[in-house]
Amino acid sequence: MITCEGLVKIFKSSDVEVVALQGLNLQVDDGEMIAIIGNSGSGKSTLMNILGGLDRPSAGTVLVNGWNLLTVKEQQLVEYKRNTVGFVWQNNARNLMPYLSALENIELPMILNGTSDRAYALELLEAVGLTHRMHQKLVQLSGGEQQRVAIAISLANHPKLLLADEPTGSVDTQTSAQIMDIFRGLNKQFGVTIVIVTHDLALAQQVDRVVSIRDGLTSSEWLKKQDEHTHEEFVVVDRNGRLQAPAGWFTDLNINDKARMEWHGDHIRIYPPNYLKPTEG
Repeated sequence: MITCEGLVKIFKSSDVEVVALQGLNLQVDDGEMIAIIGNSGSGKSTLMNILGGLDRPSAGTVLVNGWNLLTVKEQQLVEYKRNTVGFVWQNNARNLMPYLSALENIELPMILNGTSDRAYALELLEAVGLTHRMHQKLVQLSGGEQQRVAIAISLANHPKLLLADEPTGSVDTQTSAQIMDIFRGLNKQFGVTIVIVTHDLALAQQVDRVVSIRDGLTSSEWLKKQDEHTHEEFVVVDRNGRLQAPAGWFTDLNINDKARMEWHGDHIRIYPPNYLKPTEG
């Protein structure tokens, strides 16, 4: 579904350039549900805006469901945003019309896209657990209920990819858990690929794969173990065989720009450049 290779994004002002993404690599399979974590300024929101067609990459490769987002024309980008990708924001006001009912909010994107499918709108309301609130205006809904309506709206035009940027950032812990349950249910029911950005590692661990971004690069991944209760961390190896290990590891070993590496047949060892191996024998 998603292939990013050497993805670069540079923001330019009058005399300043800021490199938000500096060669990021990411692969997401069709139907997968993953979380992307990273500190503020790590580049995760920039990545989401590029995947959502809201911003253009500066260089590299970014393919989403066959769309080349580096070379796509503006008119094609409108079609991409309308039919291929759905977006859920932390601020759900960006998804919702306050003077419409929950059901009307879900139907609106369909109408704007030249279609109308009330049966599907009702199916989405049921999927997010709000059938009994379908005729309520937004002021009559709680913050968590409004976010669930926003999730349903994001799926109104049958997108292949659903992007959620801090979707639980404005709700309490219990509501946050409910929203994550809804995402898992939608992933299974509709087969939609879901990418969730969050700074909360505890929340991220509720999915099968967690990708960590640091300084505009993919630094490591966590994969859920077979017992489904814990995750194991892996460093990322790109297509050129380069290891993208967490920077903290190198800092602790006083590794700056060089390291010693040894091949041992079934494993590799990495040492600081001034490391002295114990004398054998």
